[in-house]
Amino acid sequence: MGRLSTHVLDTALGKPAAGVKIRLYRVSGTSSEQIAEVVTNGDGRTDAPLLTGDGLTAGTYELVFLAGDYLRQTGQATGEVLFLNEIPIRFGVPDAGQHYHVPLLISPFAYSTYRGS
Repeated sequence: MGRLSTHVLDTALGKPAAGVKIRLYRVSGTSSEQIAEVVTNGDGRTDAPLLTGDGLTAGTYELVFLAGDYLRQTGQATGEVLFLNEIPIRFGVPDAGQHYHVPLLISPFAYSTYRGS
């Protein structure tokens, strides 16, 4: 059974990023539909997978991490305009039977992602 999961690590502080709001969208052509909104726990993970089973279908998805709120809360970013605020990651799911783990590594001035396991 396939599933989609994520977690967020704060590479500047060297610890999981707790309290990061994440929105999940299903993308079709030029439109998108929000299908979930979660907040990371103390381990920087969500309490449950974002999608599982029949909820995960082949197609295009986008995770939007509201990193700016987190960076402000941790004192790493100030001001009205931040270098990194909302971080979108658009990715494809070619086989809904697999596990897709899309982590985010953040700092106030950089981020990276990869397909995890």
